[in-house]
Amino acid sequence: MYSILIMYSFGFILTLFEEIEFFKNLNVSILMPLMLTSIFIPSMITKLLPFIIFISSLWFMRSIRNNKDLLTLKVYGYSNIKIFFILALTSFTLGWLILIIVSPITSSMVKYYEITKSQYARDVDHLVAVNKNGLWIKENLNNGTRIITASKPDGINLNSVTIFQLNQSYNLEKKIYAGTANIKNNNWDLDDVIIFKRKDGIFEKEFLEKYQINSIYNYEKITSLFKNFDTMSFLDLAIDYQELLKNGYNKKFLNQSLHSMLTLPFFLFLMTAIASIITMNTLKRSDNFKLILLGIFISVFVYYFKDLSLALGQTGRIPITLALWSPIIALSLFTFIGVLQINEK
Repeated sequence: MYSILIMYSFGFILTLFEEIEFFKNLNVSILMPLMLTSIFIPSMITKLLPFIIFISSLWFMRSIRNNKDLLTLKVYGYSNIKIFFILALTSFTLGWLILIIVSPITSSMVKYYEITKSQYARDVDHLVAVNKNGLWIKENLNNGTRIITASKPDGINLNSVTIFQLNQSYNLEKKIYAGTANIKNNNWDLDDVIIFKRKDGIFEKEFLEKYQINSIYNYEKITSLFKNFDTMSFLDLAIDYQELLKNGYNKKFLNQSLHSMLTLPFFLFLMTAIASIITMNTLKRSDNFKLILLGIFISVFVYYFKDLSLALGQTGRIPITLALWSPIIALSLFTFIGVLQINEK
């Protein structure tokens, strides 16, 4: 709880500055950035939980070793391996409780955060939404507005595309039907096109095999708008996985989020194990300063190792699932060797 409180305080201060910067030119009270910061931080704490558990375990184990409680436990028949498993399995169980109970709460808070903040966004005139009716896009043009609707995305293509082009008075000037649209770049390539264009108050019909429009959106930008899976809980992803795919969510990003959540209990187990290995190697009192430096070094190493592995997965060097589980596998090997050593002592 002390570790969570410290992390929450640091996160609250840093995030509050960002929220104040966002709202500084808007007519809102100070309560708005304070409220948004408060509901956003729990999600951040969940992501940092492996490191919070590691620091907490390290400090706890150091305390019971330095005040001879660890020696007392051993006198009463608790071996190093038994103490280790009690702590590590508690962390493992805590991880599953976080996923099942806490995750739905934090995801709802992040969803409220995103919805509330989007109402004050400066680029709210440009909108992208996905619902049961497909993909909807609104763009502001120099001479009017463009509204695009399509069925669910199929890779870099959109199917059954309809484009409404309105003038500044919101009168319909052009309507375009297309069988498919390649949206890999900002220049969209439309196939099997039918164009209804206003001329002298009458809409004329034109058939084209190919047609091109320029949009501020492309495949990468549209998918990036839906990468914030913090708004989805573990239960949402696990239960509604197939439904989310049908609604057009990218399979790669869904797998990344789902497996990232699944690794949490294992990370908590392993970080507790590493803390136990460091502190249970000896019963001698240790210098707190050295222990703090060692804890910071290990936390930074694990963080960048996870980040490097994820980057390899996102760039296609290795499968994204393997990228997410590689740190678990590597730390498990280190932990297995370390546990054998402390068991011998």
